[in-house]
Amino acid sequence: MPQAKIGVIGGTGLYEIEGLTDIKEAHIDTPFGDTSDHIIMGKLNGVGIAFLPRHGRGHRILANEVPARANIYALKSLGVEHIIAINSCGSFKEELRPGELLIPDQAIDLTKSRPSTFFGNGIAAHISMADPFCQVLSRILYDCAQEAGAKVHSGGTYICMEGPAFSTRAESLLYKSWNADVIGMTIFPEAKLAREAEICYASICCITDYDCWKAEHVTADIVTAIMQKNIALSKQIIKMAVSRVPVKRECECAVALKTSILTNPAVLALDKKRRLDLLIGKYISK
Repeated sequence: MPQAKIGVIGGTGLYEIEGLTDIKEAHIDTPFGDTSDHIIMGKLNGVGIAFLPRHGRGHRILANEVPARANIYALKSLGVEHIIAINSCGSFKEELRPGELLIPDQAIDLTKSRPSTFFGNGIAAHISMADPFCQVLSRILYDCAQEAGAKVHSGGTYICMEGPAFSTRAESLLYKSWNADVIGMTIFPEAKLAREAEICYASICCITDYDCWKAEHVTADIVTAIMQKNIALSKQIIKMAVSRVPVKRECECAVALKTSILTNPAVLALDKKRRLDLLIGKYISK
């Protein structure tokens, strides 16, 4: 199977990346079912890339239906060490305007029904999510966004809601009172699963609206219209960023599981070890 060090997870409106060469499609069987779509393998500016549309081509999958465990596991199996995620979001602050970008450094998980870990079922692990985004990769994205001419904000708190409905006005006002910056439906459980898989994860948040804390309220057509304007810019940032990602990782993401697995290897059944060998193999021998 072709290998790629960088994965790109496309959000609303981003279903392909122009400029890829040596293109191949990969269908990966995972212990967690099918991925959102076939993974597109190729080279972008000479760098190996694995591209996966989060919602499937044609946007067939709701945010709360995204098979995130299969998606992250499949990217890990292809050798991916960095994930650049594209996420649309609403703003809670006047100065974070629709059409602008934000590279978040914090997040609050308000999802309810999404499997958010590879572990359980006989293997206990507890990763640190104190800083949910890779600081090294986030800085690269911010610098590239500035160079691309984007109006981009560095740092901010992303609230991940369950969806698929948008916020009530009362909810929107509550989240604004928390001093959160933006809200969306897609960063979790991706960020948690990426950390468990020891993959660096960072997001380009494309601001599309003001949620509904202001007089107007958000609708799907508003999101789509603004997102289309952000997609070309996001693609440009990705093309610039892939060649700047460090070959050798020195961030904590690369060893997130080193002290996180609590289960004694002596009590693990062989089938459970094998199921997650891709993730835990270097820490727990067969």
